[in-house]
Amino acid sequence: MSALSKLKEAYLCLKAGRVTLPYPARPQPVPPRFRGRPIFDANRCIGCAGCANNCPAREILVFDVCQEIRILKYLGRRCTYCGRCADLCPEKAITMSKDFETATPSIADLQQTLELFMSTCQRCGRCFKEPTPLEQLKLKGYRFDDLAHDRWIFRSKAYLEKDQVAGDIDLELD
Repeated sequence: MSALSKLKEAYLCLKAGRVTLPYPARPQPVPPRFRGRPIFDANRCIGCAGCANNCPAREILVFDVCQEIRILKYLGRRCTYCGRCADLCPEKAITMSKDFETATPSIADLQQTLELFMSTCQRCGRCFKEPTPLEQLKLKGYRFDDLAHDRWIFRSKAYLEKDQVAGDIDLELD
């Protein structure tokens, strides 16, 4: 190698400029169609449970405390930010945030719980026609949400004769 080629190489290296980004000192702008975590708006949600029924990661739980109060809980543990819940929401109560960094020491920072007051019919006193979409899934044995332990339990009619709840699905969370 000649000294001239070394000088050319040094010139190219000086001319290249900065190649690394100043992250995390300065956040980078996100692309226009970027989807972060879902944000639920309790004022617009009607409690139809469409988001919970179509969530592929089963991260949205629905539980009826009584006939008039429904709890919708987003867990945020395995969510892939696919945006399916926001696409299916008839009232557009779910929006996808632009937050690309969701690292947190506490999983409770990502969770969101909505307590929805369900209006009842003046005649029959029920929220929806019998059975509700959630009750239809429970009757088929597809859903049984356990809010106390933040988990989704599969319940099948095949096991209802002796034990009402089948064994939990073992998931590795960490």
